[in-house]
Amino acid sequence: MSPTAPRRIVTGHDGDGRSVVLSDGATPTTHVFPTGAIFHEIWSTAGAPVPLGAAEPGEPTDGPLRVPPGPLGTIVHVIDMPPGASAPMHRTKTVDYGMVLDGEVYLELDDGTETRMVTGDVVVQRGTAHGWSNRSDSIARMLFVMVDGAFTEDLRSALGEDALSQLLE
Repeated sequence: MSPTAPRRIVTGHDGDGRSVVLSDGATPTTHVFPTGAIFHEIWSTAGAPVPLGAAEPGEPTDGPLRVPPGPLGTIVHVIDMPPGASAPMHRTKTVDYGMVLDGEVYLELDDGTETRMVTGDVVVQRGTAHGWSNRSDSIARMLFVMVDGAFTEDLRSALGEDALSQLLE
């Protein structure tokens, strides 16, 4: 059974500058991965400060999934993980704020650590190599906000070129 795409409500302004709802419906962009994880892209920005016009010139989630989101950019997505689904070990050049909205998942780190996360738990990932797995018999849903980052020289040196060349981009 495939989970329902989250509802996305986008606000903006009318011609007089009053607040209005520009769109209200299912998230328009979804990516299904071979490991079973389903990414619903909610929104993305290409930089900061974000231009705030009356409306967006186009759908910000059109096109391929971009990680990292670009210089000073952000990505917001909801990830559904059916029972048995996983996301393999990967590293992104981002700070990620991840919250379990429903269910439970295991956060796996490259040092072998596994941390069980349940509804309401939040993780702050700082460019770390990590993976996810849903070992339960229910769908798990997570919300992620990813913010563009840059590795400092001391960490770049510690990680080495092999680790950096395997960034998810």
